[in-house]
Amino acid sequence: MSKTLNGEVIAITRPIERSKYAVDIVKEFGGVPLVVPTLELKLTCTESLMELCQNLNTLDWLIFTSPASVESIFKFCPDFKEKLNPECKIAVIGPKTGNSIESKGLSVEMMPEEYTAEGLLDSFKEFDIKEKNIGIPRTLSARKVLPDELISRGANVFVAEAYQSIIPEKTSLINDLIKKIIDKEITAITFTSPLTVENLFNIAEERQKDLKNVLSQKDVLVAAIGPITGNKLQEYGIDALIPEKYTVQDMMLKLFDNM
Repeated sequence: MSKTLNGEVIAITRPIERSKYAVDIVKEFGGVPLVVPTLELKLTCTESLMELCQNLNTLDWLIFTSPASVESIFKFCPDFKEKLNPECKIAVIGPKTGNSIESKGLSVEMMPEEYTAEGLLDSFKEFDIKEKNIGIPRTLSARKVLPDELISRGANVFVAEAYQSIIPEKTSLINDLIKKIIDKEITAITFTSPLTVENLFNIAEERQKDLKNVLSQKDVLVAAIGPITGNKLQEYGIDALIPEKYTVQDMMLKLFDNM
């Protein structure tokens, strides 16, 4: 893409520790990134995570669906690598999570072509998982389609809460963002998970109608990282730009191509 954004403001709603790459892309193309996380990730040392750590030697598969789950298990299970069954295979939902695993000195056995739970399930069709032990450290707010379908295929699935996805404690910046959207002071906004959408609208409260109107009428462009996030936006009557490949880079480029 040869055009530049000429100082146009692009809002980024993902957690601050996950926003650097998106910020860099916006700056590279001459835009102004506005980072306003509508979601906060909190690593948690839960009973279920400790139980998973105690049973690492029994696992046949370990599935990571975000870098946060990798960070959490290494933080709270310091002897993770020593305890993990050497025959255990690791699956990841996408390249960012895969990079997190590989940075810890481990290998990725499986990464789907489509970076969604459905993509993972499609990849698992190539493996016999009946009676296999599968661990999934993640947030409990995630959709249940992955563990439920693996269980239906005969696997023994253990979901452990590795982190929480919560509304940021301080919402003043989010309220400022809502005002900027309604006043059409930004060009576009990006969403990387259903919760980044849901939290924005929950915080908007009585301003939800105005927020929906601006975004649904494309007065402010909306981009979503993939169809799951796009479906959440559809619940509010908003059509989002969705890239063919569900990565931050592809989402941004799709957005820029439509500006």
